[in-house]
Amino acid sequence: MTATTSGPAPALDPVRKLILQRRIRLVVAVTITYNVIEAVIALTAGTVASSAALIGFGLDSIVEVLSAAAIAWQFAAPDPEKREKVALRVVAYSFFGLAAYVIVDSCLSLFGLREAEHSPVGIALAAVSLAVMPVLSWFERRTGRELGSASAVADSKQTLICSYLSAALLAGLLLNSFLGWAWADSIAALVIAGFAIREGAEAWKGDACAVPIIALTGERTADTDACC
Repeated sequence: MTATTSGPAPALDPVRKLILQRRIRLVVAVTITYNVIEAVIALTAGTVASSAALIGFGLDSIVEVLSAAAIAWQFAAPDPEKREKVALRVVAYSFFGLAAYVIVDSCLSLFGLREAEHSPVGIALAAVSLAVMPVLSWFERRTGRELGSASAVADSKQTLICSYLSAALLAGLLLNSFLGWAWADSIAALVIAGFAIREGAEAWKGDACAVPIIALTGERTADTDACC
């Protein structure tokens, strides 16, 4: 596909731009704080229950912290656009790392080398995360789109991936607890891993696009197509 000649988006008012940058820093701070707490709980509960799924979820939270920290680092600069490329690379590597771990962990579970045990704490944590993460993702994505920040939109997709993992974890723990289907969360996790690889690839090339927000979100308008 080829880009149209619709031209770049109009520049933001400086005051509005500062407000949006503060919002990005706020949502990133909340995301980092929540994910640190989530990682501690998930890793602890996973160790107690010998649950590979919960341990993987805790490691995903650490990946989330890394991605959010990259965005915090970018928007701590007077001119965040100059750090956009590096921040995008960190977000992309985070996606790839998450996908690699989920694939390996899922295969170990599918081949019977690991099996998640019943964990009420894990079920509660997954349910809370499933409620919280989509809200954080939506807020950061909306702000990032208005600001024109590809890295902020990419990080919001990382947070959305976490909500998918929360749903998979919750379903897996519930099915394992009530029906003994230890393989269910592994199948869902493999689907999520494929999605993570795709999003990582789009984040990687997002900085080179003429319209990076469209390239990252997959959205289309009447006048514009994705350039990559």
